[in-house]
Amino acid sequence: MSEPALHAVRSPVRNREDAVSEMARLGFGWADLDGEPYWLDELIAMDAAAYAKLQDAAAVLWRVFDRAVRYMHGRRELYSLTGIPPILWNMLDGLELPPEGSISRYARFDFAVGLGGDIRLLELNADTPTGYAEAAAATPWLCRQAGLHSPNERMPELVKSAWSVEQPEAAACAHYGEHAEDSGTIELLAKHSGLPMRMINLLDVSIDNGTVKDGEGVPVNRIFALYPKEWIALDEGGEALAYSIETGRLQLFNSPHAILLQSKGLQALIWGLHELKLLFTAEEHAAIEAYMLPTYTKPLFDGSYVSKSMFGREGGSVKLFGDNGGLELEDQDGFDTSVFFPTVYQKRADLPELTLSGKPYRILTGLFMLNGVPCGLLGRAGGLITGNTSHFVPIGVMEA
Repeated sequence: MSEPALHAVRSPVRNREDAVSEMARLGFGWADLDGEPYWLDELIAMDAAAYAKLQDAAAVLWRVFDRAVRYMHGRRELYSLTGIPPILWNMLDGLELPPEGSISRYARFDFAVGLGGDIRLLELNADTPTGYAEAAAATPWLCRQAGLHSPNERMPELVKSAWSVEQPEAAACAHYGEHAEDSGTIELLAKHSGLPMRMINLLDVSIDNGTVKDGEGVPVNRIFALYPKEWIALDEGGEALAYSIETGRLQLFNSPHAILLQSKGLQALIWGLHELKLLFTAEEHAAIEAYMLPTYTKPLFDGSYVSKSMFGREGGSVKLFGDNGGLELEDQDGFDTSVFFPTVYQKRADLPELTLSGKPYRILTGLFMLNGVPCGLLGRAGGLITGNTSHFVPIGVMEA
């Protein structure tokens, strides 16, 4: 019988308040949110063999996604199929694709890691993934307390190497200084980059004849922004922002082409090319079959499946259907973006269950891709749908 790859480990933390203060000093300052614990003070240990397999899976899938984006670049019928807003098409076609493996230098795969180390990819967050402070600041410290190895120790050096190429002069998010998670995320990324950088509130940004200016009227040319690029199609100033990027007045990081990686519709394209035995190498086809889930732009399943917006976030728009095709569960907390973007349908793979703090949780395993390198485990504990009310739980690796 297959053994579970994830194991609950009792936390060595004796005083939560002291631990929360120490993690805030390290850069993770929202262990408690709205008076409720966001950080669960237990740990998850992953088998060393399972982690090695997860790394290998991420490395080959990264090549698969990169190859698929290069295949679809400039093919507008595929932009339409994968939900890319038309307002972005000229920008995407007019800008040169980044080098191989570098379309996004800051990304995160989300996996279900089940019995015997069975790995199934749920999605790739290639545009604006959060969870960096949880993974890069809190997880290594918590793992050291518990005697677990943390591959996350490398995350700061990989961010530094990535941003030494991109060289942003500013980092930005909406509600900077008010939204703890997003503000803390860009602050820690900026700190780990080692670059002199100013912080910007996106709500204060203005655009004058293609020139982007911060709240003090100072022009900004190179910026890292926690801003989902699909919102360019919906925001009031989106057309002006697209023009700024298209004409080279603003260089945005991650690359604008990260939206092609971000679309869950890309997984449907990859699966279709795989079924037709096109594009990919034999190794890549084997990895798609082993680690990805059948995904389509229509509900073609006889058994259980999942539907979600091609640009859904934090569980918003996710619906789970059972073996008979009936709706079993849908997210009630996240914003349903399926009113704006097309829907994708994926074979269902339920998350593994662990008991933490005396309660059963479903565990989502995130693995960051920084500068093209798989590293940085992020654990999320919640229900069958990992939404914005889920908890952070650190994941370390048991020594072989």
